[in-house]
Amino acid sequence: MAGLKYKILQAGFEGLAATRLSGLIRRLSASKGVIFTLHRVLPEAPAAFAPNAILQITPDFLEQAILACRDKDIDIVDLTEARKRIEQPGRTKKFAVFTFDDAYRDNSQYALPVLQKHGCPFTLFVPTAFPDGEGDIWWQALEDIIAQNPAIEVDLGGTPTEFIAQNTDEKNTAFDEIYWHMRKMPEHDRVKLMHGLADRYGYDLGKQCRELIMSWEELQTVAQEPLCTIGAHTVHHYELKKLLADEARDEIKTSFDVLEQRLGKRPTHFSYPLGGPLSAGKREFEIAADLGVETAVTTRPGGLYHDHAQHLTALPRVSLNGHFQKQRYLDVFLTGAVFTAQAGMKKVNVDG
Repeated sequence: MAGLKYKILQAGFEGLAATRLSGLIRRLSASKGVIFTLHRVLPEAPAAFAPNAILQITPDFLEQAILACRDKDIDIVDLTEARKRIEQPGRTKKFAVFTFDDAYRDNSQYALPVLQKHGCPFTLFVPTAFPDGEGDIWWQALEDIIAQNPAIEVDLGGTPTEFIAQNTDEKNTAFDEIYWHMRKMPEHDRVKLMHGLADRYGYDLGKQCRELIMSWEELQTVAQEPLCTIGAHTVHHYELKKLLADEARDEIKTSFDVLEQRLGKRPTHFSYPLGGPLSAGKREFEIAADLGVETAVTTRPGGLYHDHAQHLTALPRVSLNGHFQKQRYLDVFLTGAVFTAQAGMKKVNVDG
C-alpha cells in the first residue's frame, strides 16, 4: 500500500515537473508560502532496508532546496516572520520556512554548515527528554531491531506473532505491520511494547538516543547561532492525541519550561510529534492556543494562507521527503497549493 502511494505521488511530481505547471500554480495561487518538515541530514545513502529513509535527505539536497528558494525569489524566513505574513491580508511575497524535528546530532554536523553558508534561518524543534538521553526514538529502534535479526517475535494484541525477516521484502513487511500496530495502540501501551521488544533483542534505547541526538551542550552551541530558532516538541515525543488532556497539556507546557531553563530563552513555537491526524487534532490545537503558543506546526500537508491567521496552532507543513530528492522536484515542493490539493483542497485542515 505504501509503495503504491509513493508511485502515485512520484507520478504527480514527475508530471508537474515536466510541464512546469507548479511555477504557474505558485504564482497564481493565494498560498503565501510553505513550511518545510525535515528530520535527518546525512551524506550517505540509506541501506536497502530503511523504512525511515523518508526522514533523511542529503546535505546536497538541502543546499539545492535553499538555492531553489533564492533562484525563484522566495524569501526564507523564520516562523515569527511567517506568522506576520499569514496575518497580513492579501498577497505577500512568497516565503519558505525550514524546520527540523527531534534535534538529531546530524543536524549540527551536516545541516548547520549548509544553513550557515547560505544564511538560511531555521527552527529546531526539541523533545526535551531526548538530549537527556531518556527518549525513545522508537521508529528507528524498530528498524534497527528488524535489520539485525532474521526473525522477530512480538506480541500483537495479546497474540505472540513471529515475523520471518531474512530479506528486504520480509523486513519491510514486518516493519509495516508492527509499526502500524504500535501507531494504533494507546501511547503508554506502545511504550511498554517497544521496551519489551528492545529488552528481548538486547537493544539499548538509551544508548541509541545518546548517539543520535544532540546533548544539551551541543544544543546550547546551536541555539547561539543567530539563524537558529529553538522550538518545543513536547517532553517524550508522545502522540498527544492518545493522552489524557491533562497529560497532553503537561507534555507541551513542561517542554517549554525545560527549554527556557536549559537554554536561557523561552520558545514561542511548537511542533506536534508525528503531527498527523492520528497524533494531533482540535483538542491539541486548542491546548496549544490556550498556553499562548505563537505558532504550532503539524505534518498535515498544505500551503499557508491568510485563513491560517485564525488557526496559528494548526499550521500545515510540506515534508522534504527522502524518497523525492531530485532537483526538478523542488519547484513542486515550493508550491503550497499543490499540497493543499493533496489535502482535499482544504486551506485549513483541523478535522480528525
